[in-house]
Formats: sequence, structure tokens, C-alpha cells
Amino acid sequence: MSIADRRRARGLTQEGFAFAVGVDRRTVGRWETGKSKPQPPQRPKVAEVLQMDLDELDALLTSAEVQPKPVRSASSAHHSPGDPDEMIRREFLRLMAVSGALAAIPAGEAEALEDSGDDFGRMNGHLWQVYQLARAKHSVYPVVQSQLTALNDALRDGRAQTGTLCFAAGDLFQLAGELAFDANRYHEAAASYSLAASASKEAGAYDLWACALIRSAYVDLSERRYKRAADTLGAARRVALRGDSSLATKHWAAAVQAEAFAWLGDFDACEEALDEAEKVASLSGQVSNGGWLRFDGSRLAEERGARYLQLNRLGLAETSLKDALTVAPLAAGHSFRRRGAVLVDLAAIGAKRKDLEQVMQYGLEALRLARASGSGYVARRLHSLTSELGTLGRDRCITELKAEIGSLTASREGMA
Repeated sequence: MSIADRRRARGLTQEGFAFAVGVDRRTVGRWETGKSKPQPPQRPKVAEVLQMDLDELDALLTSAEVQPKPVRSASSAHHSPGDPDEMIRREFLRLMAVSGALAAIPAGEAEALEDSGDDFGRMNGHLWQVYQLARAKHSVYPVVQSQLTALNDALRDGRAQTGTLCFAAGDLFQLAGELAFDANRYHEAAASYSLAASASKEAGAYDLWACALIRSAYVDLSERRYKRAADTLGAARRVALRGDSSLATKHWAAAVQAEAFAWLGDFDACEEALDEAEKVASLSGQVSNGGWLRFDGSRLAEERGARYLQLNRLGLAETSLKDALTVAPLAAGHSFRRRGAVLVDLAAIGAKRKDLEQVMQYGLEALRLARASGSGYVARRLHSLTSELGTLGRDRCITELKAEIGSLTASREGMA
């Protein structure tokens, strides 16, 4: 096992590993390609992050010196059949495919245990919390895969009520989709959300079903299929109307549909959807569950700002976004993903106004957050910012910022 293998096994990106050790990402790259080795003062921290003792690390570094380096063609540089990450993903997809089939055609023979389905629900809820708190989302893969294996066994043996297990499958498939989506693997994310929608429909769980459709629409938004996303979200809103009226599902669907309408340039439809989303404030009690449904309206200030930016209403956008940064969950050190998105939007406003100081202020902080968290979402947002930066000429600082964003994007693709 090489340093790179050990890093991936720990669920760390190069950026995340570099941040934890206290070195530059390029230094990690040189370690992993064998061009250099961690110096003796650095090794205790490297061993700690990789969860090894110093003797194991020394043995790993020594073996890397004597083993020949395999030659890989450009076509096999990523997704080699023997690559550990690729094997994990293949097994992950196989488990979901089997679960989907077993949920659709249950065994129905063994005596069902009433508590089994509840156990899956509780564990799924715990996994959503782990995912939400994890800075490196990739690190959640092993425990989700273990839960998929257990779910398959229960479905195969008929150890719980079919509807309960179908609900658990619809829940878990959405979490699997989130993991794929965060890693920019849209095809796998779309497949996961499709399985989630089918299992949720089989369970008669309208809110869970609607949430699967909403997440599927995010894939279309990321791939710029805005009309298709708007249509999917319209369907999600209709499904949610048949669900629990005390939950925020229909309001979340409206909030995401506002984004699709903004990309389509339809200001009136966007405003209608945003107004519908804000009605979540009229709900009482627990409107979300912190797992497959996390929308509670707390992000509407930043989302409204983002929608106004899409529609080129810069004054309205800047006011909403700066207000959003004052909200506690977006304070420095809290949600990297949410804060990073707002910072990118504020940098984009600066670019549109040719305000280089604003671009650098917000763009550099967003870049730092993307590196520290390994978030594919923030990296994608930064990548979209580079098209705006192209309008600012040959300023040295802007050129360096674009290069850093390009380096971040390339390293994320290398992890995918």
C-alpha cells in the first residue's frame, strides 16, 4: 500500500490530507508520485493522520522506494478496474441494484420482525448525521456500504415488513446519491435517486418520493438541463401535496424550482416559487427530519440572493447574500458548503461589476474552504466562477486565482 492508497482508504482528498498535515497539496502530490518523501519532523503528523505508527510509515516509505512504478496509459489513468476507489464504487452500485430488485420483488416468505425495519430507520438517520458533519464526504462510503449490505440481507430474507424496508431503501439510496453527487459522479447520482424514487413509491411514502425527485432535479441543474429540472420539480411539488402537510417537502421543491426558473430567465415564475418556499415559516412543529428532508427555510436568504444573481439583479442579490453571511450557520468555521456557495456568489457579483477587490476577498476565502473540506459542491461553484473571471483581463491576482481554481478542479477529477 502506498501513501496515496492509505490516504484514499482514510477517505481523504489530497487537499484534506495536506490541510491536516500542514503542508501544500503539491507537496502531497510529490510524496505520492515518489518524487520526495515526508521529512523526519513531518512524519509523526503524517502517521497520525494516516492512522499508522512511525514504524509502519517508515516501512511503507521504504517499500515504495524498491517497488517498480507501473506504467499507465492516459486512457487508464482514471477508473482502472484494479483501482481501489473504482472497485468500491462498483460494489456500491451492485449493492444498490440488488437492493432495488429485492425491494420491488420481496421474499414474502420468512416471518417478519417488527423491530428490524425500525432499526434500519434509526441507523439511516445516524448516517445522515455523519454525512452532514463529515468534511470529507468520501469517508462516509464504508459505513453506507455496510448498511446497504445489511439491507440486502434483510430484503432477501424477508426479516421485516416490506413497506418498512422499502422506505429504508428509498432513504438509503438518497444518501448514496448524495455521496455520488458530491464527488461529481452525476450518472451514479441519477441512478441512485431513480432507485430511491422507485422504492419510495413502492412504500407509498409520498414525501420521501418527492425528495428523491428533488435530488434528481439537482443533477439536471448541474448539467444545465433547466427545463427538464423545472418539470421534474413540478412533479415533485404535486407528489408532495399528497404527503404530510406538516412537513416542508413541497416548500423545498418550490425553492429548488425557483433556481430552475431563474436559469430560464423567468423572473415572475422564480418569484412565485420563492414566495411558496417562504410559506415554510407558517408551518409549526418539526418541518424536517435532518436526514432525507433537511429543508426548513433557514437558507432562503442565501438562495434568494443566488436566484437574483442568476437573474442579474445585482443590488438585490448582494443585499440578500450579505444578510445570509450574518446568519449563525454560515459563520466562519461552520457550514463550509453553504458559506462557500455564498462567497462564490459574492465574488461573481464583484466580477460582474469589475470590482477586483471584491472578487479576491470572497474568491480566496471560498477557495480555502473548498480545499479544507474537500467539497465537490464548492469546487464546482468555483469552477463556474472562472467564466466570470475571464472578463477581467490579465490582472495578475485574477490570473493566479483562476490557476488555483483550475488546480483544485483537476485534483477533484483525479479523485473521481
